[in-house]
Amino acid sequence: MGCGFSKYTACCTGSEQDGLAAEAQVDGGNEDNVVEGVDLPWFHEFTIDQLRKATSGFAIENIVSEHGEKAPNVVYKGRLDNQMRIAVKRFNRNAWPEAQPFLEEARAVGQLRNQRLINLLGCCCEGEERLLVAEYMPNDTLTKHLFHWETQPMRWAMRMRVALCLAQALEYCTSKGRALYHDLNAYRVLYDDDYNPRLSCFGLMKNSRDGRSYSTNLAFTPPEYLRTGRVTPESVTYSFGTLLLDLLSGKHIPPSHALDLIRDKNLQMLSDSCLEGELTNDDGTELVRLASRCLQSEPRERPNPKSLVAALIPLQKDSEVPSHVLMGIPDGTAAFPLSPLGEACLRMDLTALHEVMEKIGYKDDEGAATELSFQMWTNQMQETLNSKKKGDAAFRHKDFKTAIDSYTMFIDVGTMVSPTVYVRRSLCYLMSNMPDEALNDAMQAQVISPVWYIAFYLQAVALLALGKENDAQVALKEGSSLETKKNTN
Repeated sequence: MGCGFSKYTACCTGSEQDGLAAEAQVDGGNEDNVVEGVDLPWFHEFTIDQLRKATSGFAIENIVSEHGEKAPNVVYKGRLDNQMRIAVKRFNRNAWPEAQPFLEEARAVGQLRNQRLINLLGCCCEGEERLLVAEYMPNDTLTKHLFHWETQPMRWAMRMRVALCLAQALEYCTSKGRALYHDLNAYRVLYDDDYNPRLSCFGLMKNSRDGRSYSTNLAFTPPEYLRTGRVTPESVTYSFGTLLLDLLSGKHIPPSHALDLIRDKNLQMLSDSCLEGELTNDDGTELVRLASRCLQSEPRERPNPKSLVAALIPLQKDSEVPSHVLMGIPDGTAAFPLSPLGEACLRMDLTALHEVMEKIGYKDDEGAATELSFQMWTNQMQETLNSKKKGDAAFRHKDFKTAIDSYTMFIDVGTMVSPTVYVRRSLCYLMSNMPDEALNDAMQAQVISPVWYIAFYLQAVALLALGKENDAQVALKEGSSLETKKNTN
């Protein structure tokens, strides 16, 4: 039981040899750099310039941290040159003052490879900078789907799938000598492209060399941690028990209150009312029994991860149903609405895109980073502006080869930076059956203007032309979201 969670991957075995469908390698295509048996690259040390470029200069718009830019350690989404999507955790400058302990911890965690984990791809340690680089999960956290759902509550079968996946992740980490997990909570669980739950690798490292291991309310902290300040494998099991309560109740109930309800046999008060008709008394009783064992005040009486997996397997339902279906997402394209422009991108209707970009003109260059120099008043600057005008005329008349040549002259001089010129040249490349070049230009437009929806839409079309449909869907989703925000502001 418990296998066949996704229509794309068989991801239930928990073995380090599980396959993972990642489209790209960190080092840009070196097959010798891939971990044997897992379609992910070896741990890699990045430069700060690489990560600055990947995150559009650590743009505020790319922050995905729980508390945004106010978080002590900020997490950004980004994309490498080879199109691999990444999450970048940038630590507070005082978190790891010495480089060696940080590198040793990161390298150790970076050796882990498992489908239940959000795997650590690399790190950066330059000067005072300390960053971690992990796989990017595009579909929010357990917190969002369990506590703040919008269209439908999480089904019981999916809740039990989450519990089993997390137990398997902890079992794998324990088998590899990484039994400690810091501050295990619903924010640490994220959903991948197929809506399978994954455990963040960031919790396998402390937030600082000597920092606290728990940032949540003290009511949810293991009692022994309050006494000693140390995390143990049994502390992780206690935190797992609080997550089981979250899944049962649909609320973040303090363990002491939950245990009072359990002692009073008031399971109805503890269970989520949204589960009526789905949750049987037997399954509810079994989960409460397991949670109670995890929350024992005596650490030695708590079960280990292997026992958790064994206890959760019989509670699995609808194991053959893909996770995205259990989550109410019929297929990738139905997960979000598309505007007429987004629909045109999905159809790869380049003529429609050309008409839209002609209509928009250069309005979206307003506010973009523009660099001017004394050359603006020289003949060279005038020639640069003339090349742009020539490119615009060729673009308007669909002479795409001339437009590419003229826009290239404008870009190569470098005295002015225009995201519109990049997306126009990107479309010209698409019209000329040059999708790689088109993708590079669309990404450059995003670097200059991180929240411009046109840049994401052009990336989506280029990715579709390259046959990278999953990445194209992500770009379409981001473009659609940004277009909606722009139109409602």
